[in-house]
Amino acid sequence: MSELLAVEDLTITFPTGRGPVDVVKDVSFTVGRNETVGIVGESGSGKSMTSLAVMGLLPRGAVTRGSIRLDGVELLGRGEGEMRRVRGEQASMIFQDPLSSLNPYYTVGLQIEEMYRAHRRCGRQEARKVAVEALAQVGIPEPERRAGHYPHQFSGGQRQRVMIAMALVCSPKLLIADEPTTALDVTVQAQILRLLADLQRETGTGMVFVTHDLAVISSIATRVLVMRRGEQVEYGTAEQVFAEPRHAYTRMLLESIPRIDDELPADEVTS
Repeated sequence: MSELLAVEDLTITFPTGRGPVDVVKDVSFTVGRNETVGIVGESGSGKSMTSLAVMGLLPRGAVTRGSIRLDGVELLGRGEGEMRRVRGEQASMIFQDPLSSLNPYYTVGLQIEEMYRAHRRCGRQEARKVAVEALAQVGIPEPERRAGHYPHQFSGGQRQRVMIAMALVCSPKLLIADEPTTALDVTVQAQILRLLADLQRETGTGMVFVTHDLAVISSIATRVLVMRRGEQVEYGTAEQVFAEPRHAYTRMLLESIPRIDDELPADEVTS
């Protein structure tokens, strides 16, 4: 498996009233083509910060040490103009809340068109056709009609599908999904995970899937990075992490997953 993304010794530092604080410290991992790497941990563990650093969306100077290479090219130190070309065309990100990520004043079709035209030299007619095809690809019914609708006219699961369509419309090499199923019920969550897996098989895209839910990661990831308080506490294949966790924090996360074969306490058993 060829290496697509390589993050080495990533450290992110923010100034505070008490001096600089490392919110992410010495994190390293790689993502291969057509591979899914899961980043898990509790809220505030540095998962999203790591993702934003890869996309170049942190304030200038926040990354104080390390290296981020996409397809062998160093991303750290590149100007905003260069990173704008990287974002969308080479790497895309799906955010947790699609309703706040989509512009309520524009139709979803127009927003996908704008993404495509920002990276491809084409006219409105071609961009419109691509947008409709992208909506169809992610399973939006009547895509030509629905392209003319606004974000509030879609359900939560459909809005997440729109975000996936927008993220993939330029066929990026890398997709970062930052807790894309957290606000969805379990049925819709399963549909979105299946959709991402199907699209990945079709496109060969490498994916970083960020979540606090180890049950989700167990179904899609080939390797898992566990973070706590901004530090990397465990990293290995999904089989290794789930079968033989080495860190106490990982074992605690695994023990928090409900199991259908768990026995209820005697005083909770009803006749």
